[in-house]
Amino acid sequence: MKRLFLFLIPLVLLGSCNRSSRGHLTGVEDRPDGFYADPPGMVFIPMGSFTMGPSDEDPAYGHTAVSRTISLPAFYMDETEITNNQYRQFVHWVRDSIAMRMLVENDYVEFIHDDFREDGRRFDPELVELTWGNDILQLENVPLNWSRAGRIPYNSSDPEVIDALRDLYLEDHERFFRRREIDTRKLVYQYHRVDLRRAARVSERDTPRNEFIIREQTAVYPDTLAWIRDFSYTYNEPMTQRYFWHPTYDHYPVVGVNWEQARAFTVWRTNLLNSYLAGRERPYAMEFSLPSEAEWEYAARGGLQHSPYPWGGPYVRNAEGCFLANFKPLRGNYIGDGGYQTVIVGHYPPNNFGLFDMAGNVSEWTRSVYDESFYIIGHDMNPDYQYDAAPDDPPVMKRKVVRGGSWKDVGYFLQVSTRTYEYQDTAKSYIGFRCVQTYPGRDRRDGRGASNVY
Repeated sequence: MKRLFLFLIPLVLLGSCNRSSRGHLTGVEDRPDGFYADPPGMVFIPMGSFTMGPSDEDPAYGHTAVSRTISLPAFYMDETEITNNQYRQFVHWVRDSIAMRMLVENDYVEFIHDDFREDGRRFDPELVELTWGNDILQLENVPLNWSRAGRIPYNSSDPEVIDALRDLYLEDHERFFRRREIDTRKLVYQYHRVDLRRAARVSERDTPRNEFIIREQTAVYPDTLAWIRDFSYTYNEPMTQRYFWHPTYDHYPVVGVNWEQARAFTVWRTNLLNSYLAGRERPYAMEFSLPSEAEWEYAARGGLQHSPYPWGGPYVRNAEGCFLANFKPLRGNYIGDGGYQTVIVGHYPPNNFGLFDMAGNVSEWTRSVYDESFYIIGHDMNPDYQYDAAPDDPPVMKRKVVRGGSWKDVGYFLQVSTRTYEYQDTAKSYIGFRCVQTYPGRDRRDGRGASNVY
């Protein structure tokens, strides 16, 4: 009887393992749901083909673009440019992460015990380990409670707190009117990214993965002095002093952000979302990024193949004679379109995809390198050209494509096919950005709202 029992055990176990598949190929079971809701504030751009390039004459005779058919997969795009208040969330996150680290390193344990653990348990200061970079800062490998970071006592009168956070503030001799202010030069975002393109070029399969991990450090605070630097003999001091932080400008597009800062924002935004999803045991989302030059133009056209502007037609006014974007109309009548410099995002009508300000207000960074011959050598399937220029590379290697025209540009730069560039390490008072996110699948089953991957 005992032998019979021992013989039956493996049969029972084997039968239980194949109960659902019955010995057939079924794939891995109990996979998470592929439901993918539309990201808030983003618009779904369906996959499609379009004629990329000039649809009108080239008045500058730049010969930097030719017309050709391009095909793109579906993706999401921010319906407006990133605003001051949205970018400020990034700045505050970096500030809070640095403050947390300082409090831990200075053994201010009382505050750490009360606020920093998501599960409410207390920290053992002797077990605290800090990982590299404030994008993955963890204590005892337990995620920090970022929702309570606002309770960090920046203005505390406690001598221990003041001493712990001393290095985050301006030194006495650098302060204006004796105000105790955070030194924005200290707000540096440390992160890493994976160079998949380099990995694809390596032939040896045993190459260590860490060779493709690139560590970056980027100062995140906008260059507010760009308002003065960009224009000689003009009075822009109020914009320098107030534009980024004053509540009046919360929903205006962020400017003074260079290409490197914009890319760092997309990495942070990806990690922010994936940290939330991981805590709920859900699949990671697709990465956010700056749009490629082709993605930007396809989205700006809004399904209109040969129209020079996002709204269609050859004119910059509507039937009532109102300007359709914020730019430099006529012979320099800046206020003719209702705005003097930047205006609140979404002020003008959207294009057919539901995207606002694809022409005017601020120009927008793309992730693409500016090369006069790219339209010739680029692929016709989701063309993209990226190059990570080093600080000591010549300026010509640092050119990134800028699209859309801005509040200080004439109508030519508002055209969806107009190409121009700026250097990746420079910040301007008329350049902002928006993000895209690849859609994980072929297309949505329905035309609106949340959707499923298939």
